[in-house]
Amino acid sequence: MSARTHKALAMISRVCWPVLFVAVVLGFRYDFPFWAVVGPGLVIVVVDVVRLSATGTAHRATPQREPIEVDAPFAGRWLAHNSPADKVPSHGTHVYGQTYAVDVIAEPADGPARPPFSPLWPLARKPGEYPAYGAPLLATADATVVHASDGQRDHLSRTSWPGLIYLMTLESFVRSLGGHATIFGNRVVLDLGDGTYAAYAHLKRGSLRVRAGDKVTAGQQIAECGNSGNSSEPHLHFQLMDGHDLESAVGLPFTWRGVGLPANGEHFTPPAAAESAEPAAGIPPVGTKS
Repeated sequence: MSARTHKALAMISRVCWPVLFVAVVLGFRYDFPFWAVVGPGLVIVVVDVVRLSATGTAHRATPQREPIEVDAPFAGRWLAHNSPADKVPSHGTHVYGQTYAVDVIAEPADGPARPPFSPLWPLARKPGEYPAYGAPLLATADATVVHASDGQRDHLSRTSWPGLIYLMTLESFVRSLGGHATIFGNRVVLDLGDGTYAAYAHLKRGSLRVRAGDKVTAGQQIAECGNSGNSSEPHLHFQLMDGHDLESAVGLPFTWRGVGLPANGEHFTPPAAAESAEPAAGIPPVGTKS
């Protein structure tokens, strides 16, 4: 399926959802024709089945390839979550090129601690309470910026049971109607060359240091970590893919130089963060895991 066809089907589905919602709500008061409710629902089912089947087929048709090694896009001590080291697809879907995506959360060894999950109270926290918020994000390789946007707000955390239930049900559904833009939030896509692209999601509003068309070098700061889009707390969603269009891209496996691919719940420090440390016994500094 072409990228244009995929986009058109996605748009049809998103338009039908609010139509279906309005028809159902008004149906409690007005006597709507049967087709007014069934019609949009049937279109949604058919279109999404065709679109998602095509995405799955595209993924299965992708030749097996070795993971692509790139630099970690941050410094310091971080925690891996939703890692492809544990399952593929890591986020439970191939959509938007997320097959091998990983989420990482800053948990510095020194400095303010990351607030724990609270079952009931506080219901939510300000993003600035998390050490990941505002953390510098770096170019993972020499690249060209093909997309950069940071106009969406950074919302409160969803780190209580009521907040998480709200995120997983109502909020996720509403965001899905907007497609990848409202799921990924503020984002940057880099062209690494050789048909490989890197996507950074959930960036801090107003933090971009690049724009489309800019050339960047590995390790150059391009943005800051935030809490925009479909996010429970400030973190970075990172992935490699075979195209710049998130609607049709297929995810690609990767590893981070000096770190590999951390598993869920694993703390790690990329080499860039360890360079200031004194090498032991003449051994050059490398990434560490704990």
